Amino acid sequence: MRERVASIEDRAGTSRRDFVTCLSALSLVGLARPRAAEANEEEDATTSAKAWLEVVDAGRYDESWDETATAFRDALSREKWEQALVSVRRPLGKCLSRKLKDRKLVDSLPGAPKGPYVVIQFDTVFEGKDAAVETVTPARGSDGRWLVAGYFIR
Repeated sequence: MRERVASIEDRAGTSRRDFVTCLSALSLVGLARPRAAEANEEEDATTSAKAWLEVVDAGRYDESWDETATAFRDALSREKWEQALVSVRRPLGKCLSRKLKDRKLVDSLPGAPKGPYVVIQFDTVFEGKDAAVETVTPARGSDGRWLVAGYFIR
């Protein structure tokens, strides 16, 4: 994962939006291996994702980094995360609405440590973008908490 981020940062002319897009490779639904849902895992992960998105929506980007999975924090510094969010989220403006579109429990994602993960998609309306899809991918930590391991806006 670090190598992927390093190569992304080294690419000349890469915009911050491209950086966030590449970082979100953890959220590739089509390449994930599905697993049988255990009771409430998807719901618990969705609750955590929504709470995390509220922190991002409030512009508390440094705090949002604190609530990400270890692999995420190891791959991307707090400063790089804040820079990426400032360049991508601020132009979108305030989040006007967010509706759960889909979620899928998987046990692995390409290039990521063993899961489980829940890949969650939201249909989102921002002041500056009428139709966006946000993908948030929480991972369950060894302590049982769901922490965000990937985030992508399309």
